[in-house]
Amino acid sequence: MARFHRVLSTAPGTRPQAFGLADWGLLATAALIWGSSFVLIAEGVEVFAPPVVSWGRLVLGALALSLAPASRRPIDRADWPRVIVLSLVWMAIPLLLFPIAQQWVASGIAGMINGAVPLFAGLAAAAFLRRWPGPWQAAGLAVGFGGVVMVSWPAASGASGSPLGVVLILLAVLCYGLAVNLAVPLQQRYGALPTLLRSQVVAIVVVTPFFVAALPSSGWAWSSAGAVFLLGVLGTGAAYVAMTVLLGRVGATRGSIATYFIPIVAIALGALLREERFHPVSLVGMTLVLLGAWLTSRRER
Repeated sequence: MARFHRVLSTAPGTRPQAFGLADWGLLATAALIWGSSFVLIAEGVEVFAPPVVSWGRLVLGALALSLAPASRRPIDRADWPRVIVLSLVWMAIPLLLFPIAQQWVASGIAGMINGAVPLFAGLAAAAFLRRWPGPWQAAGLAVGFGGVVMVSWPAASGASGSPLGVVLILLAVLCYGLAVNLAVPLQQRYGALPTLLRSQVVAIVVVTPFFVAALPSSGWAWSSAGAVFLLGVLGTGAAYVAMTVLLGRVGATRGSIATYFIPIVAIALGALLREERFHPVSLVGMTLVLLGAWLTSRRER
């Protein structure tokens, strides 16, 4: 039982103070990169089977991380079970589920469901730490999620989405909520780079059989290959590093609010690059997201 608790547990952040410039910078980095991931995934699965996209981004992310000497620092054998579980719930399972689900679910619906990550992260943190988020943080989570719904609603209303696809995204979001909690103590002990490199290597091993099975059904296009390259180096490399460092500093509940900004980035990119219509209600939602993020970022009790 003690060993199980060691694997499935979290820790408070090292900085209970209100977010500083460094914290907002880490949050913005993760949100900007991951906000473009839905467009890149959609481009990748135009030619490649979903497991090929997942495997490619993991390999490229691991290669990018391995270039930093700090990523090769050792991790104690006692913490390897946590690393393995983290690799499953933060990488292998969600990175397989999202490309599969996006074949049947519109990106607006996917972005809306993905906005529930901070809620699940807060519930998991409350269970692990045996204390509820403070009143500022709880209010911020609720207001921010309401903003995400308003931001995503115009794209999601009337959009197609199969029940199976919705369930797959919901399962991935549950995994993310658990993962951000597990990442906190690992980052505090070893840093982001050693934790992420080993987690990605484990995830590659898990995803490889799916990659091999799906490879014959995939084609080739330079545009899709470029999308997977960006997903790997930026989405599975740089964004994961920024997010992991942020989680170690401010904890899982407050750090996960980076997810609230992902639909905003996705909609802004759609309006700028693809001339998609910008609905006025999304502007109200963006205001709520900013307010929710500010409330959640306040000093913890």
